[in-house]
Amino acid sequence: MNNLKTRIKNGEAVHGCWLSLGSPITAEIVALAGFDWVLIDLEHGAGNEQITLSQLQAIAHTGATGLVRVESIAKERILRVLDIGAAGIMCPHINNPNDARQMVDGLRFPPQGSRGIAKFVRAANYGNDYATYFKTANDNVIGIAQIESKEALNHLDEIAATDGIDVLFIGPSDLSAELGIFGEFDNPIYTNALQAIINAAQKAGKATGILIANADDYKTYYDMGIRMIACGADSAFVADASRALSAKLTTFRDGYGN
Repeated sequence: MNNLKTRIKNGEAVHGCWLSLGSPITAEIVALAGFDWVLIDLEHGAGNEQITLSQLQAIAHTGATGLVRVESIAKERILRVLDIGAAGIMCPHINNPNDARQMVDGLRFPPQGSRGIAKFVRAANYGNDYATYFKTANDNVIGIAQIESKEALNHLDEIAATDGIDVLFIGPSDLSAELGIFGEFDNPIYTNALQAIINAAQKAGKATGILIANADDYKTYYDMGIRMIACGADSAFVADASRALSAKLTTFRDGYGN
């Protein structure tokens, strides 16, 4: 089984971050930094499927596992990134059991799903190892359902119980906005929603994930039971480091009276 999926199923904490810039170079740099997984964001990121292929190739020699967030549960979106070698798929806005079943249907080959079959794709080593890939792909792919809406909160047990969903991944911004408390991550309305998601996942034997803005908040979410923890993005790393360095240089210049 996919090593990352095994670790997730075993309840280990696995750390990752977002890749938003659509750059194979930054994907490689970030993947070499020591993360367990990195997620290429096709929903909000700057890249496309062609660039995703190059990013996955850049990630392949590192110790990180390459995941992809697709734009929707449309089968065509899922199929494309699985064929080019994504180890797992995150689908946004899984709001009900029908969404969850449609997502899993796109993740799996028949008879468990309806993923289309093509032998000469990167995921199957361009036809060199297709028989093995076909036999193992359904078990190996990591299915990550994003919980981001009030509707989803009303269907947590059903979504979590869906075979093929491995992780319920919280979208903090969208979820808090839906709850009418955007960005109020200490608000009991939000924290109670998080606990409900975690409880549903645990009851179904699944993991919970979240993207956090501040690494110092790690213990809070870990203690709640969340084990798939992401922090930051390549775009944020570049922006934060650039601003910090520029501000430091400005401080030096101002100190010299120029």
